[in-house]
Amino acid sequence: MSEPEADQADGRDSGTFSPFRYPVFRAIWIANLFSNLGSTIQSVGAAWMMTELTSSHQLVALVQASATVPIMLFGVFAGAIADNFDRRRVMLAAQIGMLIVSSALALMTYAGLIHPMLLLAFTLSVGIGTALNSPAWQASVRQQVDPREIPQAIALNSISFNIARSIGPALGGMLISLWDVSFAFAINAISYVGLIGVLLWWRPEPRAIDRRPILPAVAIGIRYCASSSPLRRILARGLSLGFSLAAYQALLPTVVSDQLHGSEVDFGLMLGMFGIGSIIAAPFIGTIRRKLQLEGVLALGTVMFVFVLSLIAEVHSVIYALPAAFVGGMGWVAILTTINTAVQMRSPDEILGRCLSIYQAVTFGGMALGSWAWGALADWRGLPFALHAGSAFLIVSFIALRLLAPLPRPGEGVVKSW
Repeated sequence: MSEPEADQADGRDSGTFSPFRYPVFRAIWIANLFSNLGSTIQSVGAAWMMTELTSSHQLVALVQASATVPIMLFGVFAGAIADNFDRRRVMLAAQIGMLIVSSALALMTYAGLIHPMLLLAFTLSVGIGTALNSPAWQASVRQQVDPREIPQAIALNSISFNIARSIGPALGGMLISLWDVSFAFAINAISYVGLIGVLLWWRPEPRAIDRRPILPAVAIGIRYCASSSPLRRILARGLSLGFSLAAYQALLPTVVSDQLHGSEVDFGLMLGMFGIGSIIAAPFIGTIRRKLQLEGVLALGTVMFVFVLSLIAEVHSVIYALPAAFVGGMGWVAILTTINTAVQMRSPDEILGRCLSIYQAVTFGGMALGSWAWGALADWRGLPFALHAGSAFLIVSFIALRLLAPLPRPGEGVVKSW
């Protein structure tokens, strides 16, 4: 079934919110919402705490990078683990590990023992848990809903993340201002408990697993992605876009603190508007994709982010930066949801975890490298220069890759199950 045909079938048989008919999907979605909320609160706390611990733009940017570097370094191994073992158990192990690390971070922050390198070590450790969890979680969607409803389920999972992104930053800012950062970290630790409980309750049908040693399993996934022209082109676009979009994510804390002279509450508002834009856009991505196709959606998202980076490079008041955050959230969800869905539709189930992990390693690896690069550029030439450079790079790289690595045509490379 081609991509438009799959979308049309989904439109006839189900709606945007139809995956909620499945009790398992509904329970995991709700629990994951609270877990995402806690993670967003912790991200706000860590980024803001780093601005208080150091004046280095690069170190502040590395807080974002430390959360994504593990996905780049360990993601492909996590994908092989997700394909080789019960995905529910993999998710459970990752969630318990992140609970332990986040609890330790909260306790050490409360005791006043945190310094910049130690904070980066903790965020890196949580990132390793995220890298382990993510391929198993995304691949497990096929065990939760009917195959026709996977695009809607992916969109709803994106909405869950972005609801947390819209509420969590403002809540995190208030928690930090009312008490201190350790309370925000403690809330994140508690947020893992609900999802752990749901995973203990869920008993999916056993999958047929062709278990292989990890390195050969990783090699199979890499060979498949390398031999698939549609996937190669999607991955190239994901790498470039991840590198470019990192300019916004990595530099936002210092933009709010230094350029906009805002507080932690203002930082929370900026992230909250970003999340609201994502929530509003997510339900319409499928319709937009059917009309504009993959290339059109990424072009639209690119135009949005060029506007965002150019605007926040020039404004000096939070009130004028908030519209940019709103548009950025819309562009972010349009780009990442579209790429994620395109990868899933072109990946066989038996190696789905590996294909998703390779996509994440490439895209989030680009974000990690971009976070370091844009932070270093901001230290060298200042925030406005780095933001304008990010905008220029986004335009040039999109045009170049549109010619060199065009996205797949409708139906191209889609696996038979679709």
